Amino acid sequence: MLVRSSTARLSERVLHLLFIRRMENPFAEVAEADVDTDIAVVRVDGDHLVPAEFGDSDQLKVGQPVLAIGNPLGLPGGPTVTSGVVSSLHRNIRLGGSDGLPVIQTDAAVNPGNSGGPLVDLNGRVVALNSATIPYAEGIGFAVPINAALEVAHQIVEHGRAQRPWLGVVGYDVDRRVAHYYGLPVTQGVFLVEVPEGGPAAAAGLQVGDVLTSVDGRPVAEVSDLVDAMHGKKIGEAVEVGFERQGAHKVRVALGMRPF
Repeated sequence: MLVRSSTARLSERVLHLLFIRRMENPFAEVAEADVDTDIAVVRVDGDHLVPAEFGDSDQLKVGQPVLAIGNPLGLPGGPTVTSGVVSSLHRNIRLGGSDGLPVIQTDAAVNPGNSGGPLVDLNGRVVALNSATIPYAEGIGFAVPINAALEVAHQIVEHGRAQRPWLGVVGYDVDRRVAHYYGLPVTQGVFLVEVPEGGPAAAAGLQVGDVLTSVDGRPVAEVSDLVDAMHGKKIGEAVEVGFERQGAHKVRVALGMRPF
């Protein structure tokens, strides 16, 4: 069973769950959680449970109708359903100390209590897990795509934690002011401020002060582009990184496993 890790609260290894249909043992054990995606896997003992059908979040379209299911604000009366559309497929938010998480934006009402509930299409297939909202905004909610959530869940079940590819760099966005201050020849990219010794980038020869401009031919204009470029990559996979260092260069980097 998938829920938000903040819903599960890692300090509580046993949860009391509310099901639409009464269960003799409505308790579950937290198997493990992933802070970066805010996804937790919990074990549920019970008979005659019908699993949800999953959709393919990669096939979602902007403007597609969706329904958010949850228990907003813990109000009595059971779960509720709110309707909306997929507003954007290209948002990126930071949860905790994560590099960034690609999420779906929806205008279906997502309030405290909806978090961790499913976002479903009109065929009842789960396409995302409701995750976050902006308190001072209306009609802006976010959900973790189900394909990403399932990948994390499978890794938790198989390895005990999520395993992610690691390029081994720390940087920030290049803009005109940064370019002028450092005398850079480009006004877009990721300026490297740290290249950990022994990491994949250092092993390939990248240095502090380099500006990353592409990954596998995909332009990198800012840190979010670099984060997006890493999604879908595999540990051990070699990627071609374009960078500026007194001229344009390219180098192949074998991705490692993120150590944290």
